[in-house]
Amino acid sequence: MVWRAAVLTMTVLALSACSKPSEKAASAPQAAKPAAATTPTAMPSRKAGLWKQTVSTSGVQQATSLCLDPTVESKMAVWGSQMSKSGCEATSITPIPGGWKFTSTCDMGSGGKTTTTGTVTGDFNSRYKVEAQSSTSGAGAPQMNGEHQMTIDAVWEGPCPAGVKPGDMVLPNGMKFNMIDMTGGARPAARP
Repeated sequence: MVWRAAVLTMTVLALSACSKPSEKAASAPQAAKPAAATTPTAMPSRKAGLWKQTVSTSGVQQATSLCLDPTVESKMAVWGSQMSKSGCEATSITPIPGGWKFTSTCDMGSGGKTTTTGTVTGDFNSRYKVEAQSSTSGAGAPQMNGEHQMTIDAVWEGPCPAGVKPGDMVLPNGMKFNMIDMTGGARPAARP
C-alpha cells in the first residue's frame, strides 16, 4: 500500500509539474468563474488555506490535506504554473464550459516521460475537480509506467492549522512533507 501512496503522490506531482500557463495566468487574481474564451490562460488561483484533496487512481483512493498561500500557489498551481520551468516540451490550456482543458508532455527524469490530458473545473474558492489521463514510460519505478487515470476532488476547509505551513501536504497517517521542498525549494518541512 505504501507504493500506491507514492504513485498517487508522484502522479499529483507530475500533473502539477507539467502545464505552464503564461506569467499573466500565474498572477491572476482569485475568481469564482472561469475566464472568458477570449483570455484562455487567465485561470483563477486556489484560495489560501487548507484544501482537503481526495485523489482517486487505479482503484485506490487517498485523502490528503494541502496548505496553500499565494506564494506556494504561484509555484504549484493545480495546473503547475511554476513547479517546473523545464522538462515540459508541450503544453496547452484552453477554456471549456465551467473550466479548462489541458495537455502536457513532460520529462520527469527518473520519473519517466509523462503525457497528460484532462480538465480542471470548479470555483477555486470552495472546491475544484481535476480529471486527468496520463501515460508514463521510462520511470525507474515500474508501477509508475503505463496508462493512469486520476481524479482529484478538492474542498477548502479553512485556514491552515497551527503546525502546518504553506506547501505542507499531510497524509491520512499523519506523515507530513513539504511539496516545495520536494521540487527544490529551500524550506524544511517539520514533522508532526
